[in-house]
Amino acid sequence: MSRIGRLPVAIPAGVQVAVNGTEVTVKGPKGELKRAFSPSVGITVEDGQVHVTRSSDEAKVRALHGTTRALIHNMVTGVSTGFTKVLEIDGVGYRAELDGKNLMVYVGYSHPVKVEPETGITFDADTKTRQVKIMGADAERVGQVAADIRKIRPPEPYKGKGIHYLGERIRRKAGKSAKTKA
Repeated sequence: MSRIGRLPVAIPAGVQVAVNGTEVTVKGPKGELKRAFSPSVGITVEDGQVHVTRSSDEAKVRALHGTTRALIHNMVTGVSTGFTKVLEIDGVGYRAELDGKNLMVYVGYSHPVKVEPETGITFDADTKTRQVKIMGADAERVGQVAADIRKIRPPEPYKGKGIHYLGERIRRKAGKSAKTKA
């Protein structure tokens, strides 16, 4: 049996989980998330917990068991506390600022790059620390928006300039001056 799949998902106060066949709807203070799952995995709500069971021991069904439980756990966590990704901007003159709800990113191009938030996603830009926070209820969308912003100017290996995740280790190269004489 799957170690992750057999763990029940606790439903915190203020969160409602509804199961309609293979579709799960989770409502909470941060929003509402809906997702359809495979019919080979059973989902039930009992005693303030969500239980995930599988119909057989086939390899595909076993793989879906833990994945389904993890996705439901992310949905419950997202609508109760939300998810946040933090990006740092390094480089002389590189910065990000908010223009209403939109994020304006200045990273060495001849024009600022305007990033419009998807529904359910909010931005927060700190000009002193040059950090950008991406917040939302859906973990996948928060991660994808953060990856898209990082793609605007990924960190380069010589000086480390660019946009990177908070705590990300950038692999650095020595450059031309480190060349040894033969």
